[in-house]
Order: sequence, then C-alpha cells, then structure tokens
Amino acid sequence: MDTSETTSASTPFPNIPPIIESDDREYRDTGVPSTVAIAGHPLHPLSVIFPIAFLAAALGSDFGYWLTRDFFWARASLWLIGLGLIGGLIAAAIGMSDFLKIERVRKRKAGWAHMILNVSILVLTLLNFILRWGDAEARILPWGLLISLVVGTLTSVSGWFGAELSYRHKIGVVGAGSKRYP
Repeated sequence: MDTSETTSASTPFPNIPPIIESDDREYRDTGVPSTVAIAGHPLHPLSVIFPIAFLAAALGSDFGYWLTRDFFWARASLWLIGLGLIGGLIAAAIGMSDFLKIERVRKRKAGWAHMILNVSILVLTLLNFILRWGDAEARILPWGLLISLVVGTLTSVSGWFGAELSYRHKIGVVGAGSKRYP
C-alpha cells in the first residue's frame, strides 16, 4: 500500500500548516475569482511582480552603494524606489478592489495582514523616495539602507500572506465561484 496516496487523500492541499487560520471547506470549493481580471486571469498577481522586483533591486543597489560608495548605485536606488512606488500603487489599486469586493478576503486574517503590510510598504517606500529626492547619495546610509531592508522584509512577509489567500483560501483564482463568496 502506497502511504503517499492515503496521506494526500486525507490531507487537504497544500500540506503545510497554516500560519494564521485555515478552513477546510475552502479547499473543496471552487474558489472566488478576482474582481479585476482579463479573460478570467486575475491581474493582482501579475501587477505585483515589477514592484517587488524593483524594491528588491533597490535593496541590492543600496548594498552596492554601501560597499563601493559609487554614485551609480545611489542613482539606481532612487530610480528603482520610484518605479517600485508607482508599480506598487497600481498593484495596490487592483488589490484593494479585490479586498473591498470579495467578502472572503475581509473575513480572513491573512487578508487584513496582507493589506496592512502592503500599505506600510507603500508608506515606507514613499518616505524612502522623499528622503533621497534632491540628493540620492546623502541619505542612503544609514536610513535609506535601513528602510530598504525593512521594506524587503515586509514584502516577503506580505507575499506569504498573499499566497495564503490564493492557495489556502482560493481567493483570486480562476474558478466558477461567486465573486462575493461561493
């Protein structure tokens, strides 16, 4: 007898412990589609890719400046933070639409944690951009680097909660469920 078959049949997917909460019924239903989609494809997961990449690269370029004191890295950080802020605002508008229109998101602690973390990330990113505006090099050390490090950490934690919403609670997936609650 293959134990992997009996284990997978009795354990809902994904087989990882929930960080905040879990509802086994959500593993079995059809899921809640995103309210902002093109041809059924949710746009929020697509819209977060560039802001995450820009802000992670800004952290890398801040470290590059710290190690070399080369102005190139300071200017790169300013541009990356600015682009991350613009992209983050677009992703936030799409995500907020789902948050406000999909009841299941608001009923989950992961939904609230994801939203609060992302608002915090945007505020810190705006602060980081303003801090560097006018003199990209002067304020990288220590505050710019520290803010970039905090933003990178919060982005990782927020991404985890976003994945909890998609994979554990089936929110924003391609499904046949109700847009409010299946």
